[in-house]
Amino acid sequence: MSLTDDYLAAAADRGPKASAILAAAAPELDATTYFGRCLSRPVFLEADVYRQLAADLDLLHSALTRLPERVFGGDLAEFARTVGMAETQVQAICRGRGPAPSRMGRADMYRDAQGFHLLEMNMGSTVGGVDNTVLNAAMLQHPFIAEFVDANGLTYRDTMTEVARTILTEAKVPSGVRPVMAIADFPDSYPELERILHKSAAMLAPLGIDALPCPVDALEYRDERIWLGDRQIDVVFRLFMIEDVLKPGAVELLEPVLQAAERGHVAIFTPLDAELYGSKGALALLSDEAYRDRYPADELAALDRILPWTRMVRSGPVTVDGERIDLEQYALANREELVLKPTALHGGDGVLLGWQTEPDVWAAKLSEAMDNPWVLQRRIRPVPEVFPTDDGTEEWLLSWGAILVSDGLGGFLVRGSQQLDGDVVNMSTGATATCCFHQP
Repeated sequence: MSLTDDYLAAAADRGPKASAILAAAAPELDATTYFGRCLSRPVFLEADVYRQLAADLDLLHSALTRLPERVFGGDLAEFARTVGMAETQVQAICRGRGPAPSRMGRADMYRDAQGFHLLEMNMGSTVGGVDNTVLNAAMLQHPFIAEFVDANGLTYRDTMTEVARTILTEAKVPSGVRPVMAIADFPDSYPELERILHKSAAMLAPLGIDALPCPVDALEYRDERIWLGDRQIDVVFRLFMIEDVLKPGAVELLEPVLQAAERGHVAIFTPLDAELYGSKGALALLSDEAYRDRYPADELAALDRILPWTRMVRSGPVTVDGERIDLEQYALANREELVLKPTALHGGDGVLLGWQTEPDVWAAKLSEAMDNPWVLQRRIRPVPEVFPTDDGTEEWLLSWGAILVSDGLGGFLVRGSQQLDGDVVNMSTGATATCCFHQP
């Protein structure tokens, strides 16, 4: 039996009511990623599954971040254009690039009977859910869960601690120095996140970072430093996304930070080039058989396990299961097995699920996307997981968010939906989430 089977059997035999677990956890979840709600139990991973996933995601990161050198001869700008970035974004990325690709990210996945399969790779400091371990701690306050975790030797990684370590490492903060970090978002989205950002800033304080949330237009560049009021800023934690660069006046708004970073007067965590590796267009390049000779055997094996068939929406033939076929004809004939996604938007914006779309609408959207920054991806059919209720059980479809940090896998944000045929699983649009414990 799996850990999940063991837990469900024990919960049915002697466990508390699901509502008691939810009531105990909810007070700890205000002003967090969880929006005050959670599922009725944790999820669990056995050691061999955890180990394989960690190895595969490490190899996936390696393959993604070497695409510019392996496919474009080191030309970052050409890579950016190929994956669908507008010229304004290309210039911002080239100016705001880091000395090396960041390790910070979150791989969003479904899990079927064969294992984990990637939906998208979110790279950089804009990934949500790094406060997820507040729920691990809240769940462990319940004796039944604490006893099960202890009896099975389970553990979890404190994501916020790992993120702090990643910031200090990648921003090259000298040992023993306590940096001042501005957590900066665009002015239009900052008010919505402000409460959560202040709570996250408080969590970073005991980890050696003085974090100050602010809108990016509150930052000034003078005397060869970035300032927030009278505080000198050592690190700008970037919450604004690559699509924000296209907003009117955005480039001018970011100019002080970009200038300071170019001159070495501030570190950006994470640099804007991180957004490139999180583009769905980058996944399409990894999935394309035309470039398989660019990767070593271990990376290819990981890609074959974890990455579903993904292609840029381009007119002409593509390879599907070893055969060449016209992409538009294939997409029209296989609508119920495909998803249409914009390459550089976040949070499920613009995603079209073929099996939930009428044929004429699908055809029209496909025509609009043709030769534009969109990808097609093969549908994954996840196996739902069972969760206790007060009077029985219910099934939830889970999206597993595995958070990447400087030294590997740094925790999980696991979100659930009861749309079991597939859905865009997003906390801001009503999803409910849980935490993960794993065998070490």
